[in-house]
Amino acid sequence: MTIDPVQRRRGTAFAITAYALWGLFPLYWPLLEPASPWEILANRVWWSFVFLAAVAWVRKGWPQVAAVTRNRRSAVLLAAAALLVTINWGLYIWAVNNHQVVESALGYFINPLVSVALGMIVLKERLNRLQWVAISIATAAVAVLAVDYGRLPWIALVLASSFGSYGLLKKMAGVDAFASLTFETSVLAPISLSAMVFLQLTHHSTLIHHGGVHVLLLVLTGAITAIPLLFFGAGAGRVPLTTMGVLQYIAPIIQFTLGVTVIGEAMPTSRWFGFGAVWLALIVFGVDAYRRAQAVRSTT
Repeated sequence: MTIDPVQRRRGTAFAITAYALWGLFPLYWPLLEPASPWEILANRVWWSFVFLAAVAWVRKGWPQVAAVTRNRRSAVLLAAAALLVTINWGLYIWAVNNHQVVESALGYFINPLVSVALGMIVLKERLNRLQWVAISIATAAVAVLAVDYGRLPWIALVLASSFGSYGLLKKMAGVDAFASLTFETSVLAPISLSAMVFLQLTHHSTLIHHGGVHVLLLVLTGAITAIPLLFFGAGAGRVPLTTMGVLQYIAPIIQFTLGVTVIGEAMPTSRWFGFGAVWLALIVFGVDAYRRAQAVRSTT
């Protein structure tokens, strides 16, 4: 399919904006202190639902969301996806507020390789030689980092596996990105609202006890969650998948840079070796993706 150059440029701009916003998230979550990660998560889910519900109303998109509920297979898959993205969001917020931004970035660096591995395990996809090489190098990198940290880099592994599994379930559900996200947040909305009420009743909520700016920042978690996803959707429909594959590294690069330079997290030499091996694996993975894309073009 030929993509109009103007649309391609717009799509690239949309995608870069989405990934850049995701990359800057580590600067936002600390602003919400003294709210706990769990209160931030509950607010993020609830206000994301409110924001997306408003957008769906403006776009007259509720019929598409309602259609998901009539397809039992899609509804079950997306409900499971909602659980996984909740785990991903909650752990990421906790990690950032506990000065683990660099390890979080590692999770999003290895996420594409985890997605390939899940495709092999769940969808029975066959890996070629370069893909096996990339996964082997990434596995060795995790081993190096485990020695450096004195433990498995579990934050990175859980972030990568939860987001990779989330993407797999959404792919299997086959639902429009906006409708699926709105459905997912609608599933989680009653739970998140109940958590917010519980925190308030047990005097563990900060929502209305730290001034108007704090309220605004918590409410805005919905918009800052949904807006990058809307930019992402606008970009994905306008640029080739290979371009999106390259651009996706913008977010962890920004996160990594913030973790090292702004937040000042330690990066001993051994840790640089581990990250270097991950980046080498991604280069191998990228070369393979480029070769396959070229092969497809040559046959069309």
